[in-house]
Amino acid sequence: MKTITIIDTFGFFFRLYYAMSSLKTKSGKPSGMVSGFANFIANLEREFKSDYIIFALDSKGKTFRSDIDPNYKTNRQTPPDALLAQLPVCIEMIEKMGFCTAQKEGFEADDLIASVVKTYRDTHKINIVTSDKDLYQLIGGETRIYSYAKKMLYGRDECYEKYGVYPEQIIDFLAICGDSADNIPGVKGIGEKGAKKLLDEWGSLERIYENIELLPPNKQREYLIASKNEAFMSQKLATLCDEVEISPLHNAVFPEQNPLHKIKEILREYELHKLLSALENEGGKSEESLAFKPVCVREESELMRLCEGISEDTIVAFDTETTGLDSKNAKIVGFSFCFNEQKAYYVPLMHNYLGVGEQISLNSAKMAIERIFSGFVVGQNLKYDFNIIEQNFGIKPPRKFADTMILAWLINPSESVGMDSLAKRYFDYDTIKFENIVAKGETFASLEFDEATKYAAEDAWITLKFYFKFQNLLSPELLNLAKTLEFPFVRVLRDMENAGIKISKPNLSELISRNESALRVLTNEIYELSGESFNINSTKQLGVVLFEHLGLPCQKKTKTGYSTDESVLAGLKEAHPVIEKILAYRELYKLQSTYCEPLYALAMKNENSRIYSNFMQTGTSTGRLSSKNPNLQNIPARGALAKDMRNCFIAQEGNSLLSLDYSQIELRLLAHFSKDSALLQAFGAGEDIHSRTAISIFGDSEPAHRAIAKSINFGLIYGMGASKLAQNLQIPRNEAKGYIERYFASFATIKEFLEGLKNSAKNDGFITTLFGRRRYFDFANASPMLLATYEREAVNTKFQGSAADIIKKAMVEISPHLSAEARLVLQIHDELIFEVKSEYAQEFGAKIREIMQNVVNLNVPLVTSLDIATSWGELK
Repeated sequence: MKTITIIDTFGFFFRLYYAMSSLKTKSGKPSGMVSGFANFIANLEREFKSDYIIFALDSKGKTFRSDIDPNYKTNRQTPPDALLAQLPVCIEMIEKMGFCTAQKEGFEADDLIASVVKTYRDTHKINIVTSDKDLYQLIGGETRIYSYAKKMLYGRDECYEKYGVYPEQIIDFLAICGDSADNIPGVKGIGEKGAKKLLDEWGSLERIYENIELLPPNKQREYLIASKNEAFMSQKLATLCDEVEISPLHNAVFPEQNPLHKIKEILREYELHKLLSALENEGGKSEESLAFKPVCVREESELMRLCEGISEDTIVAFDTETTGLDSKNAKIVGFSFCFNEQKAYYVPLMHNYLGVGEQISLNSAKMAIERIFSGFVVGQNLKYDFNIIEQNFGIKPPRKFADTMILAWLINPSESVGMDSLAKRYFDYDTIKFENIVAKGETFASLEFDEATKYAAEDAWITLKFYFKFQNLLSPELLNLAKTLEFPFVRVLRDMENAGIKISKPNLSELISRNESALRVLTNEIYELSGESFNINSTKQLGVVLFEHLGLPCQKKTKTGYSTDESVLAGLKEAHPVIEKILAYRELYKLQSTYCEPLYALAMKNENSRIYSNFMQTGTSTGRLSSKNPNLQNIPARGALAKDMRNCFIAQEGNSLLSLDYSQIELRLLAHFSKDSALLQAFGAGEDIHSRTAISIFGDSEPAHRAIAKSINFGLIYGMGASKLAQNLQIPRNEAKGYIERYFASFATIKEFLEGLKNSAKNDGFITTLFGRRRYFDFANASPMLLATYEREAVNTKFQGSAADIIKKAMVEISPHLSAEARLVLQIHDELIFEVKSEYAQEFGAKIREIMQNVVNLNVPLVTSLDIATSWGELK
């Protein structure tokens, strides 16, 4: 069954306008609606997989509904000039792109949509893009409403969930409660809640009036009697006409080529540079060669012949196949390489299935890999491959290399950078999936040569294609950033991961025992306070106990029952003493199950009691590192339990842990970017910025006032408004609003700068960090709630992303000074932790501090705190 997508065009345009009404070109011309529509078209193929697309348009002048009621839609205000200026441009875009439109004098777009539905509902799936509740009457069978704001389809059940009535009751629903937007009067005095209740009981408007005498003798019945004529007139106004003649469906065939190519002049006029750049780099997927020859190399002479011509300028894609994903323990099974887009080679080394044939020896493989590593190596997630090669052959990473995963991340850090996703996104190519060729519980070693060659050779081939593609997509500045910072940083991360950090098994064992005792005590207290035993870790059971058995007020429900998340429980602290115990239990249980027990298990596996995390360079949109197996970035930093946990991370005997932490780096970046004179002066003079802020707001720096000032200072960087500040400080919103206003009065440039950041992000579609990395936001297609989220994230990325740039550069510059006597073992956001020979710690710390404080030149000095101890918990 083919699909038709129908757009309620003017309603859609109005939504786009109000979502981005502040967006303008550099000359001041309003552009939000044009930008939103162009981005909608850019996403058509992905979001609206459809065979046909129709834009339904209202006709000019009066419609047949004006004859029913002359007041119909007469209350509508004239749209803003900025909207009216863009409306004809958007209509021109539809025409120039060659889309099918539906329009008929005397009828509204809704009637055209109803007529399409009546004509094709039995033979096609139909999706109606609208926010107009009138059109919900058309839902049925394979016809649904698509909410562009919520990105979801509404069928019969979703209609009931949204409005409390079924699609066939929508007309009568509007007949009773009316619709102020269209000046449909309805029954005066009865709103949506009353209309829903009446239709629940009687089913339809006709049955309500047929049984009017059976209704309770109250105001509602009086309203119905008084407004009977208006109700039935409203019913006629709300009923869509589905008898309009529709043009043949072949005129509405979904375009095969990107229609934006036909409106490049409009895109240029409205400065939609991102879309223009995407069009220029589209490259025509169908024109690219997506075929190659996979070759299995099993003769050593052939392998040496293929590798002998490699020089330092030879670009060679490289990939390994192994027995697992953990590079510390995985064994190599084979490797693949590729010089051009016509052929790719797989070299089997350690396959072990029954009847396996001749394979390349490990000695010959080592010589071949050394030769490959003498060239310019291209790979996808090379950190893993470098670890495998060093583990299995003792070969260090090549001098020159490029990682396509990092290049993809620099293009757009919010999108997936996995090989399968990239192949589909850039080449519309479906790669062979590992799970489709390797049986569950088996490894790559069990795969026969033919299947292994197709899979492995494809990895090298597609990686080479990525590299050439990304060279064209990335700006020279970002390519240079990759070469000078991101690729060298791969080596730094490898060294940090391979150093690991020592765990004190006695300390951790004791902490686990204490936690077990404390959890038992808390469990008994919770049972006693709640009056029953239950599984505290079961959200469902906990919800029943709190909201049914104890009768606490329910704040939020989910599809599976009551919500008992932290925000819900925090709001119930005063309601019952059991809540505080549950929160304490959860904090302790998380520490025990997420950190203590898994870390102890890992320490037990290592003869030196060291644990090794996997740090991910491309794991966040801001540029900060993330880590997994185990996640050391989220080890608790504050609270009663944090110090005990961190005391389990210790230096090896004869060594010390040395911490260097950038002091208030994001606030210093705020001063640098905003150039606010008061901030610049405060940081230049080495003042306590939170005390300085407190004095500016309150006239003193008393501890309580300094704490508020600190919340404001850091909150603004994360896009915090008055409501969030009020929540954090547990004060009234108007009081929090007053604090923020006084802050901006003291630091006058900052408000203007932060607003400028938001506006530039909306205009450009991205935010840029200190070193030029970009994070993109789809402002054009964002709902109001999502728009506010994007604004906060844009502001946050400016500071957090720039801080990530700085510490990354510092780590690269520090790396030549590391040795067996001084190793970098952890990076936790703005803090670096080293394990250093104790007698060398002070000297080393002074040297590293100098590097960190001078790694970039800002308008304010960078300052680091330095501390030395034998455990992480003792570091300040």
